[in-house]
Amino acid sequence: MAGRKTHDGYRDGGNGQFITKKEAATRPPAEVIKERIPNPGRGDTKK
Repeated sequence: MAGRKTHDGYRDGGNGQFITKKEAATRPPAEVIKERIPNPGRGDTKK
């Protein structure tokens, strides 16, 4: 099995910049956006 094609990414809700998982855990849930990010080399994951 090849594994997952994406990983979790976290963004700041105000400016949209990526933040670390550790930093996201310390912020209120309303200020953090969790999304799926394609792994390097897998820009199109819909195949």
